[in-house]
Amino acid sequence: MRTLYICYFGLREPLVETQVLPYLRELSGRGVGVQLLTFEPDVRRRWPGRELEEERARLRAEGIEWFCLPYHKRPTVPATVYDILAGAWFAARLVRRARLDVLHARAHVPLAMALVARLFAPARLIFDIRGLMAEEYADAGVWSEKSLPYRAVKRLERAGLRRADQIVVLTRRMRDWLVAERTVGGESVTVIPCCVDFSRYGGRDESATDEEEEASDADEEAGGMRSDETEGGGRFCETEGGRFEVVYAGSVTGLYMLEEMGRFFACLRAREPRALLRVLTTSSHEEAAAVLRRAGLNSEDFRIGGVPAAEVPCYLKRARLGLSFRKPTFSQIAASPTKIAEYLAAGLPVVSNAGIGDTDELLAGERVGVLVREFTREEYARAAEDALKLAGEPGVGERCAAAARRHFDLAAVGGARYLEVYRRLERARGERAETV
Repeated sequence: MRTLYICYFGLREPLVETQVLPYLRELSGRGVGVQLLTFEPDVRRRWPGRELEEERARLRAEGIEWFCLPYHKRPTVPATVYDILAGAWFAARLVRRARLDVLHARAHVPLAMALVARLFAPARLIFDIRGLMAEEYADAGVWSEKSLPYRAVKRLERAGLRRADQIVVLTRRMRDWLVAERTVGGESVTVIPCCVDFSRYGGRDESATDEEEEASDADEEAGGMRSDETEGGGRFCETEGGRFEVVYAGSVTGLYMLEEMGRFFACLRAREPRALLRVLTTSSHEEAAAVLRRAGLNSEDFRIGGVPAAEVPCYLKRARLGLSFRKPTFSQIAASPTKIAEYLAAGLPVVSNAGIGDTDELLAGERVGVLVREFTREEYARAAEDALKLAGEPGVGERCAAAARRHFDLAAVGGARYLEVYRRLERARGERAETV
């Protein structure tokens, strides 16, 4: 089969590099003809000279034909509507010209493009739901439930669920909810969580002493490893010898609860004086630092900085625990935080609040994490004790990595399930041909 994967992000976005492209490489390697459409902000500045054509040639060598359109940001609603119409027209033309079989819409805005395109160029539709968009925007305080954008997105979502030939969701809880609500039949829904490319993660050396780690850090710093200035007054380098690092990687705004993570860390640090909270984020360092101080931390307790996506595994493997606190609202039944899969792949036990996607069952069933069930000092203290015990268990790193492979392996889980989605479409096409 031949597919057009529509993604409303730029090719160089970390999410595209770590999630979209690996899946498409897997599909291409398993015989699916892959075309990719992205939306690039500020194309001329971000893709100077011949870089765009060179990237297109590189992806073509991997079996991916890449096309891009400009991304328009403001004014928000008119810009998005314009992009939807431009994307739909481009997709329809490409379906006819390249005789594509499938439009694969990654989330809601690409879904709108695909639905419009199908009016002019019939193709099968995969609705790849990356979350409950309207509810997430409402939970983050961006939209109200009575606003026009909220209602428009919910109407779009319902249309996509009705008209899609196959649906991909991130969690079993989301699939079960869709089936229970009689929105869709279970046979058309596939659960594919956010997966991890294990080629980015090597072995984790749990036998190294603090002194050996400190010496290794000094060697790396002398060898010119990346270091950034941070708000905490020190340098943001690979690790600080002798510290018990707790890491958080990702956005510190919206649905993520940095202040609550800071309060939890304060309880943990009261029990482990060597503890250091390292925040890997591209969000404002000053604002993040202010939130952590409000949670009761001093500048010596944390380091904040951003690193390239390629360097994140190195930082995770140096830590002892990974944090992920999200607002536990209804929309989170659909959430599969990529950071949790990456923590586990790096051998890190996870501390997460309860009620997020399938995380509760994963952490408890595999014994690879600790759940915070309410945001109180008493619960933080209990969870901190349990997390320190878990981090000190022999072989916990190997257990975490093994759980990550079972649940989040890019090829064995993500690639295989996406391929099955396309095989279902192909079988359905064959069955229709036989009845004609």
